[in-house]
Amino acid sequence: MYRFLLTPRWWGINVFVLLAIPFCLFMGSWQLSRFEGRVQDHRDATQQVAESKHEAARPLRELLPVDKGTSGKQVTATGRYGKQLLVPDRTLDGRNGFYVLTLLRTDGGEALPVVRGWLPGAADAARAPAAPAGEVTVTGALQASETPGDNGVSAQGGLPAGQTAAISSASLVNLVPYDVYDAWVTLDKADAGMTAVPATAPADSGLDLKAFQNLGYTGEWFVFAGFVVFMWFRLLRREVEFARDAEMGLLAESGQEPASTPV
Repeated sequence: MYRFLLTPRWWGINVFVLLAIPFCLFMGSWQLSRFEGRVQDHRDATQQVAESKHEAARPLRELLPVDKGTSGKQVTATGRYGKQLLVPDRTLDGRNGFYVLTLLRTDGGEALPVVRGWLPGAADAARAPAAPAGEVTVTGALQASETPGDNGVSAQGGLPAGQTAAISSASLVNLVPYDVYDAWVTLDKADAGMTAVPATAPADSGLDLKAFQNLGYTGEWFVFAGFVVFMWFRLLRREVEFARDAEMGLLAESGQEPASTPV
């Protein structure tokens, strides 16, 4: 009854199944490992940000360029505050507000974006405290330039003068007449009247949409593997039923032929 398994047609079906199932399981396991890797990156990044608060601050230039290893580290920089901007639509402790961002002109000529604090409500330059005059030394957590559209950073354009949607050197260089570091700092202690903005984990280290896409792909590949097995058993059952009917002479009477593919 099972001699049909030796036909060329069934050799092809069996070879396909034997290749497809391991491939689906391999791809599912690979996607699962990527998700687990992102989970571990998130844990490591969160732990790094927490531990960095207790580390001694280092000069800015020692920690550039910003990467996963230096993001969140404590840095110091000295200079004079220059142009001040507002970053609207920033949430802190469940409330909407805005960052007060001031460019610190360093001795090297480049400007370091410094988030001096957060205020609730709509962005209003009149409410933002003026930056201290004269030479100052700031201490805070180092952060990488933001990418509009990622991690909740607004990609909105057409903002009023004196505002920027993202803290990014690519955006700020168009708003100030000097070079800008490809990084920014959030002060550990906000200036008077404002709330300090906590450091965040570096990009691509959180449980973001990409991470859950990996988890979704994991499920899809395992479902594909199960589907291949299901279809193989279904084809086998139909073929066995056809062979049994042929042995009983039922096909000669009804004129039926086996379906090549299930309906």
